[in-house]
Amino acid sequence: MSGERILVVEDDPSILRGLDLNLGMEGYKVRLATDGEEGLRIARTERPDLLIVDVMMPRLGGLELIRELRVEDPDVPILILSAKGQEADKVAGLALGADDYVVKPFGLKELIARIDAALRRRRTRGEAGKARQVKSFGAVEVDLGERRVTVNGAPVEMTAREFDLLAFLLAHPGRVFTRDQLTRAVWGTLYIGTGRTVDNFVVRLRAHLGEDAEKPRHLETVRGVGYRFNP
Repeated sequence: MSGERILVVEDDPSILRGLDLNLGMEGYKVRLATDGEEGLRIARTERPDLLIVDVMMPRLGGLELIRELRVEDPDVPILILSAKGQEADKVAGLALGADDYVVKPFGLKELIARIDAALRRRRTRGEAGKARQVKSFGAVEVDLGERRVTVNGAPVEMTAREFDLLAFLLAHPGRVFTRDQLTRAVWGTLYIGTGRTVDNFVVRLRAHLGEDAEKPRHLETVRGVGYRFNP
C-alpha cells in the first residue's frame, strides 16, 4: 500500500540516501533522522506507520529509542537495522519490542519484503490503529496521522512546530513538562532558544483551540514548572 509513512533513523549518510530513494520509489513517504534523539522526537510527534532504526547511533542508541517509544506506542512496527548480528543482539532487540531484525549488509529486496510484511500485519488489525491516531478533547479533534486539527468541526491552520508541540503534549496526558523538556522534545537538543519560545507557542495554541487565556481548560500552566495537557 503506497503512501504509508516510514521513519528511518540511521547515522550512515549512504544508507539514508539509499533507503530514501528506494523506499520512495516503492511509494512510501520517507522521513529521515540522523540520531536517536531526533528520531524519537519525530516518532512522537509525527506518528509514522513504521520505523527502521539503527542500533549504534549518537545521542541516543536505537535500543534506548525503542524502549522509550514502546512505553507510549506499543503498536507501531519497528525494524532494527544493525551490523551486530549475534543471536544475543537480536534477542535483546526483539525483547525490547522490535518486530524484526535485519543485519547489515542487507539485501534491498529482502528489507522491502520485511517492511511489507510488518505493515501488512498492522493493516490486518483493522481500522482500530487509525482510530487511535485521532485524539478528541472538548470541541477539539486532532488527527495525528493526517496532522489535521478541527474545532467544532472547522479546520484550524497551524504551523508544523505548533502541531508538533500539541501532539507531544497529547501523547502524555496529565504529565507536567518543564519548558526545557518541551524545547528538547519538540525543537531538539541543538535548538538555541529560551523558555519564552515555549510560552509563546502555548499562547498561540490556546488561541487556535479556543482556550480561555486566563483559565485554560486543557493546556494548563503549572506555576513555577511548565505545562501539562489535561484531557
